[in-house]
This record gives sequence, structure tokens and C-alpha cells, in this order.
Amino acid sequence: MARNQQRVVRNGKGGKGIRPVAVRSGDWPPRVVMRRAAGLRTLEAALIRSGLGPVAGVDEAGRGCCAGPLVVASCLLAPKAYDSLAELDDSKKLTEATRERLFPIIKRRALAWDVVVIPAWEIDAIGIHVANIEGMRRAVAGLGAEPGYVLTDGFRVPGIPVPSLPVIGGDASAACIAAASILAKVTRDRMMVDLDKRLPGYGFAAHKGYNTPEHLAALKELGPTDEHRRSWRNVRMTGRADETVAEPELLDALAADPEAEIAAPDMPESRRVATGTAHAR
Repeated sequence: MARNQQRVVRNGKGGKGIRPVAVRSGDWPPRVVMRRAAGLRTLEAALIRSGLGPVAGVDEAGRGCCAGPLVVASCLLAPKAYDSLAELDDSKKLTEATRERLFPIIKRRALAWDVVVIPAWEIDAIGIHVANIEGMRRAVAGLGAEPGYVLTDGFRVPGIPVPSLPVIGGDASAACIAAASILAKVTRDRMMVDLDKRLPGYGFAAHKGYNTPEHLAALKELGPTDEHRRSWRNVRMTGRADETVAEPELLDALAADPEAEIAAPDMPESRRVATGTAHAR
């Protein structure tokens, strides 16, 4: 079609309401102007103006840890930029107090959200990258509303049933990814604080399972727990990767019945607490 050629659109019966509509070569897909003034909403706003909304963001927390689960979250934000979400940013750039304050607001304001928890044993079974991609797929599938487009933080995710785009540094570039990063981070941090109460001595509440000097020292002294990723090199290098540190209540149960077979929390039935080396601090 010529650059300035027009086509006719008929409205109503008998051709009444005929109006010319200019159709230029290159008009489809539509050209979208990126307005930087939109801040973290820039990319989402452009997609929505192109008719590709609503836009969901996906991010994870705990990928680099040697202990604890991988937590993946998805978040489908409303097109409206609420003032209560003005502080949205990469969760790593925010203070814990700010993340905790935004956490319930995101859940209340979002059109839909979902959080997926992948335990350490599953990470060991399929590998961290596969677990991350699978977690993102599950998080999108778990949304209560279907997105028109999905933005993922850093990784291309095959198998998502709608168009998607990996965004490098997405949690600092797109509001929906930033919201997902906060949901994932706060959920995981709370789980690690609870784990610190169940398995004292490792300092999980402080380092959240990351490879800090304090964590590595405790790992060397106490040995790995069922929450440690046995496929991680630093866990294997302790020389005690076949040992398991049981929780105090499990030890009490074993003391009452030494022959009892007790499954570890969140573990498949084939993974049992190692009674011969179990200890707690």
C-alpha cells in the first residue's frame, strides 16, 4: 500500500458514516513513543498504549543462596500509578522497613499476584537455572487474571502462553517487576527468620542463607541442614554433605522412639532425616 494511500471504513448500514483513515506503511505494529518521565512505568505504559496490557512482572529471590528456598513472584499491576506505590524500586535498594511497608500495599493494589516457593531439594534435583525458569512459569500460571504481556527479570522464559520480554535489571526498570521482587524478597526473608528459630546457630535471620563468612563458619562447624543446597560447591566442600542437622523437635521425637522414621519438612518421602548424624545447637 502506498505511503499516503487511504482506506475506507464503513460505519452503519448503506455506507453511511464513511470516513477516510490514513494508513501508512509501517503503521503496524504501531510506533510507540517511550516517555522517560513515566519512571518505572515507562515500559509498561508503552506496552499498554500498544494494546498489550495488562502487564505482569516476574522476579525471584534467593538464587545465589546456599541455603533456603528459591522464591519467585509474579505481579500484575493496575495501569493506574497509585501514590501509595511511589516508592517502588528494586527490592535490594530498599530498606527492610520500606519493603515491609510496601508488601501489603502491593498485594492490595495489584490486579493479581502469586508467589511460588521452590525448596532446596528441588533445586538440587533440577538445578538452579531450571528451577528459576520453572518457578517463573508457575508464578505466571498462578495469576488469577491473564496478562497481555509478561516482563521477566533478566531471563527469557519459554512456555509462557502470552508474549514476554526479558529485561536486564528489570527490578529497577519496570514497576511490575519491582513489585514482584518485593513480594519475593519479603516472603523469603520471613521464611528465613522462621527457619532461624527452627534451626538456631546458623544465623539465617541475619544473612538469609547467603554465603557470608558467618554462615560459612557455622556451616563448617555444624554441618549442612536439609535447607542447605547439597549441589552447592561450598556445601559439598564441608565434607559433611551427607550429614543432616535435624530440628530440635525432630530430635525430641527421635529420643522418644529411636526407630521412628521421620520425614524432614517439605521433603519428599524418599528424603529422610539422617538419624545417625543428626544434631542441633
